[in-house]
Amino acid sequence: MGVYNRAPLEVERGEGARLYATDGTAYLDCVAGIATNSLGHAHPRLVEAVKAQADKLWHVSNIFRIPGQEELADRLCADSFADVVFFTNSGTEAVECALKTARKYHTANGQPERVEIYGFDGAFHGRSYAAINAAGNPGYVEGFGPRLPGYTQLTFGDHDALEAAIANPTTAAIIVEPVQGEGGARAIPESCLRSLRELCDRHGVLIIFDEVQCGMGRTGKLWAHQWAGMAPDIMAVAKALGGGFPVGACLASAEAAKGMTVGVHGSTFGGNPLAMAVGLAAYDEISKPETLAHVNEVAGYLKQQLHGLKERFPEIIVDIRGKGLLIGVKLVPNNREFMALAREGQHLLVAGGGDNCVRLLPPLTLTLDEAREVISKLERTCEAARSKMAA
Repeated sequence: MGVYNRAPLEVERGEGARLYATDGTAYLDCVAGIATNSLGHAHPRLVEAVKAQADKLWHVSNIFRIPGQEELADRLCADSFADVVFFTNSGTEAVECALKTARKYHTANGQPERVEIYGFDGAFHGRSYAAINAAGNPGYVEGFGPRLPGYTQLTFGDHDALEAAIANPTTAAIIVEPVQGEGGARAIPESCLRSLRELCDRHGVLIIFDEVQCGMGRTGKLWAHQWAGMAPDIMAVAKALGGGFPVGACLASAEAAKGMTVGVHGSTFGGNPLAMAVGLAAYDEISKPETLAHVNEVAGYLKQQLHGLKERFPEIIVDIRGKGLLIGVKLVPNNREFMALAREGQHLLVAGGGDNCVRLLPPLTLTLDEAREVISKLERTCEAARSKMAA
């Protein structure tokens, strides 16, 4: 189906932070499968995990116990607020599970009228029907029939509207990305996340964090919300959880998941042995303290240098946003044109984003030398964009 506006680039293989086109051209990859290949391309530990498990067992379905699921779930719970995990194949499915879990919680508490889910403008939660309604992006919901009831978007930063929504007696949950990805790399202030926790506790409302893009070490901590010293009730993760292999998970406290009893949810492929083998290998690498320390070091360098570019090219760069290695660069020229200049002129791959941003989402293993190369290529792209504007 013609649903993708693909770049004119055919990729053949990858290694670390490099992608190689079918014609042999090497590209420095700051997209990483949209924050998914967080250990770079063809990481030897992940390759080894796939090969070893492929020789043993791929799939049995969830009618049997899968030891790898239990092992990875134990790891996720030990390193987070969660007590239970449901494994999926994608971030969208993890969000679906989170939304169902929140509503089922209130039904289990004898309050089935509590169904309202509030999200925020600029959000992205995936492409399933509930996920697009939770985010409310007009471009994603128009033409698919009636909007699902019970989903409303709040304006990012409108605290009065947020307080009113949480106080609504039919509210079930608030869903939010601690750092928005597609919406333009907007990070919610840590004080606001702490206030959100207090408000929701006061009114019996659950917090769902969508950390599909910003979690798994992307911000320099294992989970983005840890910077605020608080935790949600339910969290969706995916992308980097499989290091490029399709793996997602919905994490929840035992209390929040009290309504998720036998038969109310399920998945044929979710948590299959092959996915769990890769997920465990990826999680082991990403959760290492030295990996997270490296993210903070490289992110600090990139942010400093990007602010320098902003000062030198004020007619090109408006703002630097984000957290860790989820970086947004808000532009004056069209972001798609800027992406093309970077790709074609500098062999640098960057992602698009809302609010006319480009996103830098490099692998967490990007070296400082590679980070210097990123800045050099971005500088030359800014020069090209300046020349194009002056023409």
